Amino acid sequence: MAEETKDRLLVVDDETDMLRLLERSIRHELGCEIDTAASGSEALKLLDTRNYDLALIDIRMPGMDGIELLERVKQINPWMTVVIMTAHGVVELAVKSIKKGAYDFITKPFDREELIHLLRKALERSQLLRENLSLQRRIKEKEPFGDLLGSSPAMERVYQTIQMIAKTDVTVLITGESGTGKDLAARAIHGLSHRSDQPYVTVNCPTLPENILESELFGYKKGAFTDASSDKIGLFEEARGGTIYLDEIGDISPTIQTKLLRVLQEKEIKPLGQTKSIRVDVRVIASTNRDLREKIRKQHFREDLFYRLNVLTVQMPPLRERKEDIPLLAEHFLKHYCKEFGRPLKSLSPELMDLLLRRDWQGNVRELENIINRAILLSTSDIIKPYEIGWTGEQTNSCVVGSEIHRMDYKEAKEQILHRFHAEYLGELLRRNNGNVTRSARECGLERQALQQILRRYGIKSKDFRTEPGQ
Repeated sequence: MAEETKDRLLVVDDETDMLRLLERSIRHELGCEIDTAASGSEALKLLDTRNYDLALIDIRMPGMDGIELLERVKQINPWMTVVIMTAHGVVELAVKSIKKGAYDFITKPFDREELIHLLRKALERSQLLRENLSLQRRIKEKEPFGDLLGSSPAMERVYQTIQMIAKTDVTVLITGESGTGKDLAARAIHGLSHRSDQPYVTVNCPTLPENILESELFGYKKGAFTDASSDKIGLFEEARGGTIYLDEIGDISPTIQTKLLRVLQEKEIKPLGQTKSIRVDVRVIASTNRDLREKIRKQHFREDLFYRLNVLTVQMPPLRERKEDIPLLAEHFLKHYCKEFGRPLKSLSPELMDLLLRRDWQGNVRELENIINRAILLSTSDIIKPYEIGWTGEQTNSCVVGSEIHRMDYKEAKEQILHRFHAEYLGELLRRNNGNVTRSARECGLERQALQQILRRYGIKSKDFRTEPGQ
């Protein structure tokens, strides 16, 4: 087993006795690797050869003082955590150092416990920054795959498959449960293909009635039916030269199946009311959360169409089979929604992360995204805890929740309880009714308008609970 890497500190002070004292105290209390420097120039030489998690710098030194050294350190490594040591009477210089990027300062003579506590906090910051930078690097490595995130073996297989098939022009079928990111995989295939600078058209098949879907896909001529007052170009023509993505193709009607089969076989479409066919150069990517072979067995889906669609397949894994990706996904959603809602960046408590890792995730990545979304809206602290999003009972330890509530003042405790109650009660209510506010209001005995007001007050969005298309 690999030995755990120790934190590395650089201590800079022109007083030799102080350097020895600091080195001995810090190594004993924190167990860090420590280098010392008696001047700013000596410190810069060390910084050229080694990476440090933390620098502890005296502000008053001959030659290059602590402020100038701080500025040079930040030029070398903008992310390095720096703590400034200063004497009484020059606190204004310490404040100046904070403005120039120092993490904190401590005044001499200082209490040893106070110093160690400050350095521990500073090292925690360094660790968080390292993890964040590592996360950003991992995200950047996956940039060719758009918003698809994950480094689990299951996702690595997805990336490999996408890379292999993206350069071809063959039809692709993406399978997987709802919420696994089939649409993101389709976009990644298009983005890595030679058609990437051409149109990418998405069609959500289940949301459109048969007659409208047909006219949307293939277009129509003026007079083809009563309301056809002018020609309409279909989505296959709009996607000419590019890619058309047919989402949840397992739900289309037999009539549309037949016409779609013709498109795949002949590479041509026939708009409604037109006698001549039109050639179309378009790549087709389809997705489904259905078992198409079972639908074929029940004669609900054409077998010949299935084999035309299923030339190459991408299987999207459910989240419960790639739980090691949850921290990465959670961090991504936290950043996204904190920015969208104009909130300071929040983090998840270890207790909440543990619950996320143990959850079954029937709703997959979309369910995780909705939970993080609600967590940011409902949480009143920088670190989101389980009780703040209404996870109680079997989901979390009620004793811990109770003890935290009891340590708050009355007003804050009451607000937390109300947040928890509404998140849990209304969340389950909306979940049972697939996000339908009218049905939810009827079930709980409230007027629809009253329920909407409560949802707005507590930042709960009904759309976050919709898992079925067209609802």
